[in-house]
Amino acid sequence: MGEIKYGFEPFYDENSRLLILGSFPSVKSRQVEFYYGNKQNRFWKTVCGFFGEQVPLSVDGKKDFLKRRKIALWDMVTECEIVGSQDSKIKNFKVADIKKLLQNSKINYIILNGSKAAEIFTQNFGDVDVPFVRLPSTSPANTRFIEEEWLDTLSRVFGRN
Repeated sequence: MGEIKYGFEPFYDENSRLLILGSFPSVKSRQVEFYYGNKQNRFWKTVCGFFGEQVPLSVDGKKDFLKRRKIALWDMVTECEIVGSQDSKIKNFKVADIKKLLQNSKINYIILNGSKAAEIFTQNFGDVDVPFVRLPSTSPANTRFIEEEWLDTLSRVFGRN
């Protein structure tokens, strides 16, 4: 049995409208202690770019951006055994209590960031009353990332054309 690694608490508040769910924080994210901490990950560039904003340099700046834009972040896995950052290495994991988060917020749409997040979500929460969509992972390891899919979904969620 390997060492247990722990993910982050959900980042949200009662005004959050969009929930973006990843799988589990990468090694670099765990080092900076916040979501999508690998500078090569496309998440911040894509989401901030959609709103015409620069990527905040600090964790506090990123938290401010998320609050202003009513975006919540969490991961499907709250703790697991993992070596490195690859989703395929996640073993013996605990699943996030997504339903509790939904009860305590105004989430009206969920984006599943990548196939592992989508797999775990649909196995455990596929019956939620909130619409959800799987999008290509923003991870730098994903060579099939399509930014337009993210931008199109964000346009639908935030009512832009």
